[in-house]
Amino acid sequence: MKRRTFLTAAVAGTAALGTATSVAPATAASQPRAASDPGLLRTWFEATYRSLTAMTTDLGLAADKIDVSGAGTPVPSPQTSPTNIGCGLWSTVAAAGLGVISPSVMHQRLERTLTAVEGLERAHGFWFNWYDPHDGSVLTSWPETGDPVRPFLSTVDNAWLVTGLRIAADADPELRPRIARLLADADWSYYYTPYDPADPVAGPGQLRGGFWPDKPGRGEPTGHHYGALNTEPRMASYLGIADGSLPAEHYWHLFRTLLPGMGQEQQPEGAYVTLDGVRVWQGHYTYRGRKLVPTWGGSMFEALMVPLFVPEPEWSPQSWGVTHQRYVRSQIEHGLIEEKYGYWGFSPASIPEGGYREYGVDAIGMQEDGYNSLGVVTPHASFLALPYAATDAMANLTALARDFGAYDDRYGFRDSVDTATGRVSDFVLALDQGMIAAAIAQQLHPGLLQRPFRTGGFRSRVRPLLGKEHFSL
Repeated sequence: MKRRTFLTAAVAGTAALGTATSVAPATAASQPRAASDPGLLRTWFEATYRSLTAMTTDLGLAADKIDVSGAGTPVPSPQTSPTNIGCGLWSTVAAAGLGVISPSVMHQRLERTLTAVEGLERAHGFWFNWYDPHDGSVLTSWPETGDPVRPFLSTVDNAWLVTGLRIAADADPELRPRIARLLADADWSYYYTPYDPADPVAGPGQLRGGFWPDKPGRGEPTGHHYGALNTEPRMASYLGIADGSLPAEHYWHLFRTLLPGMGQEQQPEGAYVTLDGVRVWQGHYTYRGRKLVPTWGGSMFEALMVPLFVPEPEWSPQSWGVTHQRYVRSQIEHGLIEEKYGYWGFSPASIPEGGYREYGVDAIGMQEDGYNSLGVVTPHASFLALPYAATDAMANLTALARDFGAYDDRYGFRDSVDTATGRVSDFVLALDQGMIAAAIAQQLHPGLLQRPFRTGGFRSRVRPLLGKEHFSL
């Protein structure tokens, strides 16, 4: 399950972008419009956190996934990533903040994970993309196939581990000095290609997808940069701008849409504006009469994972706040009206029959051959929608649980559901359960996981940028 390859493919003309039993279910739209029920959300959180606990090895690292289809205790998978580890950290903080575990248990679990993270091999201050969660060794062959794995330093995966570490430091003052020592080496300029006005393709002012560090010097970079603004890698951009390792102008060199005339899903409308001395194409797409800033592939987590932590809608209510709201409405209407699945919420997840792939709404992604929904609904996408459409999200999740058995009290929601066949994934994934845990925490205890992203460089450097943002919506 080599996830997140979906943002790494370079395409012609956009090198700088980066980039069971059949059932007849009632539609979610036809069900009573359930309110955001705190008791139900807490029950769902407790089950979700049990799954993350089950995924965590004796070493203290959250594995990539577990198979929850059997009656026995699931076995954590033999691989993990920095993202998975970060998910485990912030989910433990959320569990303590919601009173599911005690502060002492939180400290014990965070300290165990931190000790493991301190022992992981790194390069250039960053963590490799795949480790054995049982002993912490860097993976050089893929456990499921034996295929070789070339150790890689991923920009986006390191961003989510750093996010988890910052949340842990905020929640547990005793661990702050150790975490500070770790993060002192994580200099985001390692991934950055400065802007070159003479050659903005070679020098786009953006972050590389990552590096293979087995070559002399900085290592071998990916052939692409992360150029789309409304995608998950903007968390790395925010972290670097906040700590001063990236210039603030980097934010303005990211694409709201690709430029007019470049190959993309639709020709954008908008206008050029100058912000902080940078000429910015403030483009937008239109979907079902609704103007919005697209993602790269059209999936939910590209747009809505970051604001679980960085309060984009609050700091930029007329820009980020508007496009997030419209993005959610577009996903809802795609599932219920355009495709008439009866359910909605499309984001990369397990294939119900096995494997992994990207799901999304093609029309709200820039990639010409974008992600398709294919009738596969991913529960974590509905949880990401809670801040923007709580009633719709609760109704959709309740229907998935009722009509497909997509939820159980042991480990929460399964990773995906094929609404045409009724097949439910056998797996839960740390990434997706981590998003669910963070989304529920934000709904029940607003700001709980956002505290470290409201102070320091986030307040002094990132917030002013978002305040200047003015999408052409």
